[in-house]
Amino acid sequence: MRRRRRIYLTLMGICALLYLISWTVVAPYSRVWAVALTGVASIIPLVAVIIANRDGST
Repeated sequence: MRRRRRIYLTLMGICALLYLISWTVVAPYSRVWAVALTGVASIIPLVAVIIANRDGST
């Protein structure tokens, strides 16, 4: 349980960091890359929830 929570929080931290970086650092140079990073960051929470809720018996 502790390991899954740590992985979940790490993934959500990466997600927040990608959002922040994409629109504060990358967007002034390339809107296309900023949108691409936002797209990747939008998928991470879905993966994090799946990991956090998976059954530990398998």
